[in-house]
This record gives sequence, structure tokens and C-alpha cells, in this order.
Amino acid sequence: MIQDEIGVSTQILQWRCIESRMESKRLLYGRFAISPFRKGQANTVGIAMRRALLNEIEGASITSAEIKKVRHEYSTIIGVQESIHDILINLKEIILKSDSYEPQKAYISIYGPKKVTAQDIKVPPSIRVIDNTQYITTLNEAISLDIELNIEKDRGYRIENLQKYRDSIFPIDAVFMPIRNVNYSVHSFGMNEKIKEILFLEIWTDGSLTPKEALYEASRNLIDLFIPLMNSEKKEVDSVLEKNNESNTPCLSLQVLSPDMEEMTKNTAFKHIFIDQLELPARAYNCLKRIDVHTIADLSNYSENDLVKIKNFGRKSVEQVLEALKKRFSIDLSKK
Repeated sequence: MIQDEIGVSTQILQWRCIESRMESKRLLYGRFAISPFRKGQANTVGIAMRRALLNEIEGASITSAEIKKVRHEYSTIIGVQESIHDILINLKEIILKSDSYEPQKAYISIYGPKKVTAQDIKVPPSIRVIDNTQYITTLNEAISLDIELNIEKDRGYRIENLQKYRDSIFPIDAVFMPIRNVNYSVHSFGMNEKIKEILFLEIWTDGSLTPKEALYEASRNLIDLFIPLMNSEKKEVDSVLEKNNESNTPCLSLQVLSPDMEEMTKNTAFKHIFIDQLELPARAYNCLKRIDVHTIADLSNYSENDLVKIKNFGRKSVEQVLEALKKRFSIDLSKK
């Protein structure tokens, strides 16, 4: 029986990784079982998780390359085996992981003869190359090759028009999606009115994050989508109650979010929302990480004065954090 194989609890919703493997540096696989669901629930969650995994998870990609003294994408450089077009195609295939939400610069500065791979890219500390063996080009003669790369973090993909290149800067079609594929299936167990469902999720990633990390991030993104709805519901209820009080007319019985519910939302949901969602500049983000502030719940334990005292943080970084918290989660930190 399926439920026996994965050790299903019939009381509390649980998940378990039942298979995990590295097919290559550029392809990781994970298979997960989530159960027990009531009839129909597993399909609802499966659809939402698949869409969140494919569309909502961020990745890093090279978005442009600057090659000095090159006038056209189909130009060739004496002593370089590939054309500029082929080099750009190879750069597009490089898989990166970025910890910064701001554009970053990376450089290739090589003297031939030499086979150039992703290992020859000089990246900043916030960027990591997943597969150093990725081929870029070959220098057949004793010449130098200098390329400046622009790296960005985003969602989905971006199609560029190479005809709009300027000043030796060539745009590159960017694929920011770290998820290669997602499959899900639903299996039932039990009898009659006690029928339960198990959701199986299969996730393939490009190696920049593990399938388990992808599952966590997709779940957090779905939570982020619904938290504003909870807040807006409370504001709408407050508005209705205020209008009814002013008119002295009986009001409908409405379910108002209690202080206990608000506190539970802060103590549970915010523990699973990482500060990455604030999209802070690299300086503020790295300073918070250095003092072990990883989630919104961690950050809410600090006051404005506490943040100012963080080494190398600065007033500007404090203002950026406060603005992001207010804008995205309607949170105000205390002054002291």
C-alpha cells in the first residue's frame, strides 16, 4: 500500500522526501509525498504548487555582455575560434546562483592560447557558478579576451533584441527559472467516507537550489500571496463596522480577525518568510544575514535603534528596511 510505504499520518498534514538524486551538476531531482488530504484537496494544492514552482521562484542569469571593439554579433575576432554570436549563446547556458537583488558585474580576462570555460569567470562574493566546466570559447593564438558580464536576479525569462546593442554591449536572452520541470500525481487510500489523498510532487532543478529548497520557497511565495488578503479582510471589516456605528443601524455578523489570530499569523507565517522577500540592497541584506536575521519574524524582534547599532548598517539602510516592511507586510518597527 502507498500509505504504508511512506508512513502516512491520518491526522496531521505532513510531507516527506522519498527520493533525491543528483543527475548532474546542472540537474537535481527530488520526489516528495504530502498527505493526508481530504478528497479533492490534493489536486488543488498540486496545481498551485506546480505553478508557484515554475513561475514564482527567482534565479540569476547573465543579461548582457560587453566586448570591447566589437561592432556586430556576427563579428569574429582573429585568434578566437567562435563568433561573437556563438560566445553569447554559450554565456546564456551558464547557471548562476545570486544572493543579491541588485545587478552584479563579473569579468572574463584571459590570455591565450586557452580553452575558456565558466571557471575563468571572476564573480563577486554574492555570485556562485554552478557548473565550472561550461564551455565558452577557445583562444587559438596568443591574444587577450576581455568580457564584462552583467548578472541580474529575476523571475521567468527575458527575450532581448540583439539588434539594439550599443557601445559593444550585447543583450542576452535571460532564463531566470531555476526549475526545469515539475510533475504531480494524486493517489487515494482508505474506504467509503474515510478516503484520503496523497500528493506526489516531482521537482527537477538546474542545480542553483535543491528540490527541497525549491519546495520551501514556493510554499513561502504562496503564503506571501495570501497574507495581504488577510490584512485587507481585517481593514474591510473595520471599515464596515465603523460605517454601521456611525449610522446606528444593526450590522451583519462578521468574522473579525481577533488579536490572537493576528499574533498567530505573525508568529507562524512570518517565521517562514525570509528577508529575501524584502528585496533589500546588498549592503542591508548582508548586514542582516551577518547577525543571523533570516526571516521577517527575526527582523521584527529588532527596533529602529537596534538596527542603527549594527556595524556598517547606516541610517539609509534602516530606512530601506522600514520602507520594505511597511510596503510589503504592513509592519512598523518600534523606535526603541
